[in-house]
Amino acid sequence: MAKQYWLLKSEPSSYSIDDLKRDGKTEWTGVRNYQARNTMRDSMSKGDLAFYYHSGEETAIVGICEITTEAIPDKTAWDAKGHYFDAKSSPMNPIWFCREVKFKQKLKTPLTLADLRNIKGLEKMVLLQKGSRLSVQPVSEKEWEVIMGMAK
Repeated sequence: MAKQYWLLKSEPSSYSIDDLKRDGKTEWTGVRNYQARNTMRDSMSKGDLAFYYHSGEETAIVGICEITTEAIPDKTAWDAKGHYFDAKSSPMNPIWFCREVKFKQKLKTPLTLADLRNIKGLEKMVLLQKGSRLSVQPVSEKEWEVIMGMAK
C-alpha cells in the first residue's frame, strides 16, 4: 500500500511537539469525533507520515511524526475519572481508537496557518477549507511535497 499523509492537531498546552520530542512516541488518544476516529481506525496505516499541527493560539505546522501502529483501542475512554471517558465504550466493545505516533522532526521555522494560505498548490488542502475543524485530516501527496519544500 502506498504511503499516505495526514495532519494531526494538538493544543500545545495539552501535548506539544516538544512533548512528543521528549517522549519519543505517544498514543494519539482523546479523539472524540466519529469522522476523525474512522480515519484513524480505517484509513491510516503503519508507516504513514503526519504533520504535527499546533492549534489554538499558535496555529502552525510545527513538526512531523510517523504512524507506528495499526489502530488500537483508546483506553482513555474507559477511565471514569478522565476527560475523555465514554460510558458506552469498554475493553470488550471499544468505540474509540487511536494510533501510536513517533517523533520524526521539529520544523526549524513553524509554518503558520497564514503562511499556508499563501502557498500556491495548497488551495484545496482540507486544513484551509472553511469550517474545517477535524483533529485528524488527510494531506495529499502533492500538498505534502509542497509543504516539505517550504519547510526546508
